[in-house]
Amino acid sequence: MAALSASLLWRLPLALGLTLLGAWGSGALWFRGPRGFAAVLLALWLALTLVALASLLAPPLRELRWPSLLVFALVFVALIGWWQTIRPAMDRDWAPDVARLLESERDGDRVTLHNVRNFDWRTREDFTPRWETRTYDLSQLRSADLIASHWMGPAIAHTLVSFGFTDGRQLVFSVEVRRTRESSFSAIGGLFKQSELVLIAADERDIVRTRSNVRGEDVYLYRVALPRAALRDLFLAYLDEAESLRREPRFYNTVLSNCTTIVYDMVKAIVPGLPSDYRLLASGYLPDYIYDLGALDTSRPLAELRARGHINARAVAADVDGHAAADFPRAIRRGVPAPDGDLIEPGPSSAPAEAGRTATP
Repeated sequence: MAALSASLLWRLPLALGLTLLGAWGSGALWFRGPRGFAAVLLALWLALTLVALASLLAPPLRELRWPSLLVFALVFVALIGWWQTIRPAMDRDWAPDVARLLESERDGDRVTLHNVRNFDWRTREDFTPRWETRTYDLSQLRSADLIASHWMGPAIAHTLVSFGFTDGRQLVFSVEVRRTRESSFSAIGGLFKQSELVLIAADERDIVRTRSNVRGEDVYLYRVALPRAALRDLFLAYLDEAESLRREPRFYNTVLSNCTTIVYDMVKAIVPGLPSDYRLLASGYLPDYIYDLGALDTSRPLAELRARGHINARAVAADVDGHAAADFPRAIRRGVPAPDGDLIEPGPSSAPAEAGRTATP
């Protein structure tokens, strides 16, 4: 009995390790296995994993233990070698809304952005594509808003940051999955090199409205307290990130490289000592984290900020004949507290944004 117990002390942890490695290999083959052979390779891998596990846990099969473990180890090494050959690409058949990469030109405070997205969404599949070139004056930067779009319950949200300018314009940056035309987002697939990363710069009437009005996600807007210098640094950090992705594509990763962790890395470079927190992974609770840091209006309870920041009713009411009105940014901010405790009544309408802008269909 003592010998059996001692044997279990090493066999059970090893069996757990095999299970985890087997699960990882199964995901890798399922999501990125060679076309036409993935199912066969997956079946063989599962069979090998089960034999190795059985040889560890079933006494009648202990004669197979070391041969099966050796074969498993050799195949796993080969699997890792194959996995390292899968590289992110630039030239896939991308979905229309992530087809273009943001480009920027800087001349002092003057920044010109190419491929700013401003689609007119009617449904998920029915939309008018529009890519624009816009120019911004960084000396007119006045605000940054966190937008959390809950698409899968309270704990999971997509994170966007909207920059406001004194002329009333808003520009949103969003780190997104760069899907191909035939693929759809999978949180599990995001752990297995399923899609590349893309950084989208977009008009709020596109990227916010499509989530609140078209997809029916619960969207919350929070006004964030950032010094002017930090606002500028964060805006430029987004442009640097976009340029980095233009030079060298990277894979999206559900845990390590996503819409929240990348923003956190940028902010951490601007605000040293920013603490890590589980809410960076459970991104639906990111506003709680920012509130605890004192970067929201802490004179009010977070529950009040959340209630006032829920924009869906205002966003839907701002539609005109199924299209976003020009004052959409003003409409969704009505009644949202600013970091200093005042209720927001935004500046000029975003209508002047039409001037000096060129669009590409």
